[in-house]
Amino acid sequence: MDRRIWRRFDFVLLATIILLIIFGVAMIYSATINTPGLEGLATRQALYALGGLLLMFVVAAIDYRFYEHFAKLIYVITLLLLGVVFALGQTMFGAQRSISLGLFPIQPSELSKILLILVLARFLAVYEEQMDRLHIVIFSFVLMAVPAVLIYKQPDLGTALVLAVVWLVMISMAGLRLRHLALFGLAGGLATPVLWISIHDYMRRRLLLFLNPSADPEASYNIGQALISIGSGGIWGKEFASGSQSQLHFLRVRHTDFIFSVIAEEMGLVGSLLLFALLIIILMRIIRAAQLARDTFGRLIACGVATIIFFQSVVNIGMNLNLLPVTGIPLPFVSQGGSSLVTLLIGIGLVQSVVMRHRKIEF
Repeated sequence: MDRRIWRRFDFVLLATIILLIIFGVAMIYSATINTPGLEGLATRQALYALGGLLLMFVVAAIDYRFYEHFAKLIYVITLLLLGVVFALGQTMFGAQRSISLGLFPIQPSELSKILLILVLARFLAVYEEQMDRLHIVIFSFVLMAVPAVLIYKQPDLGTALVLAVVWLVMISMAGLRLRHLALFGLAGGLATPVLWISIHDYMRRRLLLFLNPSADPEASYNIGQALISIGSGGIWGKEFASGSQSQLHFLRVRHTDFIFSVIAEEMGLVGSLLLFALLIIILMRIIRAAQLARDTFGRLIACGVATIIFFQSVVNIGMNLNLLPVTGIPLPFVSQGGSSLVTLLIGIGLVQSVVMRHRKIEF
């Protein structure tokens, strides 16, 4: 590998991500301080961040085009990892999602996001000139749907939705025809009653609760506390580790799904806008990578990673604001969760690899 390619490394993207991770670790510490059993989560998140950053540099050092030759193998590995969850996976909070590796657990559903991006990018790049053929579009959908169904069965509807949205954006960027999009929309509409019957009871309850929170005040308790947290923060917030809803433990799962409510309460509108600014900068730098990419494969990789970050940010923040149903989707780089953080940093490594090789080295 020629060392000169590191001159094109996007240090603005790296610095912004590091700032966001530090911000997230600080807020996790605030959300879990004086909480028995959760005191070490901030330290653990910092260790995952260091490991993830190391992996990011390793992935960036490898030419992203290397993965094109192993797309089929990557897809098989993705399905095997998701299948192993059902045989060896640990069950927590009614879901079987992680596999223990001794020192730390991994969540294959998180890793599958990046692996599927590589598979779809390869497939769509190969068949880019044939996107007017419906069977190509259907086959790409099947590539996404198989792992999405396995993830849904864990059950994990949120991550399955992320895969579906990533597929939709990537295939749109590859040249999806409007008539095919209309057909999928019609098929989705017709399948809605079947999907409603087939989803788990708790998923239906969450959707109904979103539409009518007063139907079950106890179940909607945390959403109410989240809105109180956000509203009470005001412009400047109540200061770090001084939020009443979080520090008095009124707000549940505050270090994961509802970390934004902690930020809004303790850092106020200013802290929330800082969070938005960092996320927007990250997205802009990834979009820049997509524009610079020398081929369709690299462009679609960057689009897929940007989609994950954008969609998860919108859904998580919308959930905290009661604008969207609760889905358990983490806030990128901020919510506590080692597998999610490491997976995103691997994705950033792929984006960096695209940027670093967007043109031939000049002698």
